[in-house]
Amino acid sequence: MANKPDTQRLYNDVEFLTSLQPARSYQNKQSLEKASRHIFEELHQLAFDKIEYQEFTVRGGEKYRNVSALYKGRSEERIIIGAHYDVCGEQPGADDNASAVAGMLETARLIHQHRQKEELYYTLEFVGYCLEEPPFFGTEEMGSAVHARQMLNEKVPVKYMIAYEMIGYFSDAPNSQNFPDPALKSMFPSTGNFIVIAGHSSQKEVAATLAARIQEHCTIPVFPVAFPVTDGLANLSDHRNYSKHGYNAVMVNNTSFLRNPHYHMTTDTIDTLDFDKMGDVVKGVTGMLIAMKE
Repeated sequence: MANKPDTQRLYNDVEFLTSLQPARSYQNKQSLEKASRHIFEELHQLAFDKIEYQEFTVRGGEKYRNVSALYKGRSEERIIIGAHYDVCGEQPGADDNASAVAGMLETARLIHQHRQKEELYYTLEFVGYCLEEPPFFGTEEMGSAVHARQMLNEKVPVKYMIAYEMIGYFSDAPNSQNFPDPALKSMFPSTGNFIVIAGHSSQKEVAATLAARIQEHCTIPVFPVAFPVTDGLANLSDHRNYSKHGYNAVMVNNTSFLRNPHYHMTTDTIDTLDFDKMGDVVKGVTGMLIAMKE
């Protein structure tokens, strides 16, 4: 069983990322480098078997980088846990996507603590991605697209790819949850205090399986989302670049702009986040990763 997530560590990671000036957008490479260095340094403390920057070039020579850290398990099959660290424009990006980076880092810390006592079954790779946001979103220049191609080219056996994407904003207010379609509205709560495990409609069983396994380890409600009507919304993150190669890939998400009114705005600040619920999400994902043996 995983140790309890530390909400102060979650807060500290979000605070660091949201305090970077100028904002960590693709146009502000110095801030992106500070963000990637923070991720690298936090992961470096955790005795990974391998940790490195994955540098790649886009748009006529501009260089950016992912951060990758690998824990070897008994099985060569790999579970990738990722989160993008860039933001869209000049905004702090607390929920999108500092919350997810913090969640990934805390998951890594808890896995490290567990690994001191028991060997992992699956090999785990933690990745901080650059260039998820526009104008790179949906292109082959996304950091996750670069990493997914590497997995494909190196013939890495990927069991699952799990993208943390916006896991910090929740609301207990009535009717705080919106939906793009009446069919979805009838299937989920109207209060925005749950998370979804979302993927392409072709991966309905994968989303359902992972949602059930995560729910075993946390109290926050967890719902799978993988319906044709939501293909657009269910693929708005880094997991899309893995599922298109046939890998099982989902995102862990609070439904993004369907709930959070601060999405891609300057008001997406640290004070809008619920760190207790963030910790519960991390507890669920980490517990699943530790318990998963097949």
